[in-house]
Amino acid sequence: MSRVGRLPVAIPNGVTVTVTPENVVTVKGPKGQLEKAMHKDINIAVVDNTVVVTRPSDVKEHRALHGLTRALVNNMVKGVSEGFQKTLELIGVGYRAQLQGKKLVMNLGFSHPVEIEPVEGVTFELPAANKVVVKGIDKELVGDMAADIRAWRKPEPYNGKGIKFEGEVIRRKEGKTGKK
Repeated sequence: MSRVGRLPVAIPNGVTVTVTPENVVTVKGPKGQLEKAMHKDINIAVVDNTVVVTRPSDVKEHRALHGLTRALVNNMVKGVSEGFQKTLELIGVGYRAQLQGKKLVMNLGFSHPVEIEPVEGVTFELPAANKVVVKGIDKELVGDMAADIRAWRKPEPYNGKGIKFEGEVIRRKEGKTGKK
C-alpha cells in the first residue's frame, strides 16, 4: 500500500468536494474553485468529511498513480482553503521590482526592464523592493510562475547575484586566483 495514498484527505469546514463518474474532482472553498480530471483507474470517494483514494490492483502504474492522485486532491483542498505562496528574493546591485497594475516590472541589470504578466489565478505582492511574493490557489500555477520569474536571472555561484527562492541555499565557488 502506498504510504501517501492510503492517508485520507480531511475536508475542512467551508470546503466541498465532488467527484463525477468520469473521475473529475471539483473542489470549492472560500478562496475559489479548482477542477481536475484524474486517471480513470483510480477510485476516489468522499466519505464522512474525508476523501479516500484507492487503487484497483498492485500493478506498478496503479501504485504510482495512487499516491499522486491523493497528493493532487490534497493540494486542491489546501489551495481553496488556505492558498499557496512562493517568495523570491532579488539579490544584486540595482535589482528591484515594482508593480504596475497587476504586472510585475523588474530591473535585473538588462538594458530594459523585464515585464511579467500574471496568469489567471496568480497574483504578485511586493513586501519590499527586492522581494516578490507569488500567490494563488493552484500549487502548480504558483510554482510555474515563480520558476518563470527565477529563470530571468538564476543565482550565480561566484557573487551570489540573481533571483532565488526564499530559504534556497546557493553553493558558492571561489573565484580565480592570480599567479605569484
